[in-house]
Amino acid sequence: MSSGFVSPALLPGQTLARGVCRHLRGHDFVSVEELVPTPGLRVDVMALGPKGEIWVIECKSSRADFQTDRKWQGYLDWCDRFFWAVDAAFPLELLPDDTGLIIADSYDAEILRMGPDRPLPPARRKLLTQKFARHAAIRAQVARDPGFVSAF
Repeated sequence: MSSGFVSPALLPGQTLARGVCRHLRGHDFVSVEELVPTPGLRVDVMALGPKGEIWVIECKSSRADFQTDRKWQGYLDWCDRFFWAVDAAFPLELLPDDTGLIIADSYDAEILRMGPDRPLPPARRKLLTQKFARHAAIRAQVARDPGFVSAF
């Protein structure tokens, strides 16, 4: 018997994010999508590692998607490592060499290049860890109770 629930189709960037999150889980990272670290910025994927490290992964589904992104350098202040996630057909020469690189599809990913380690200041790490936890908890609550309307 079918539940009648039909999963909505994922956009290209969302399929990359799914593969990235699956891959990072294999490295003992947990992740959330579309987290707002500060007003005006929304990261595609933020991952929290087993030692408290924070990675930001920006998913780019096309040349145009990358070339119209004017905010990505603002993400560098909000993570220990920054990565691009793209599919196998993406023109890699567009991506800066001093950033991390992940090749992904909707089912998995592979880290081809680690982004440089830029340790966050302790106060910012604490703030981001709290935002991460609240974001994850709200997402879990909405998944459990889709009809719930939050006070936000």
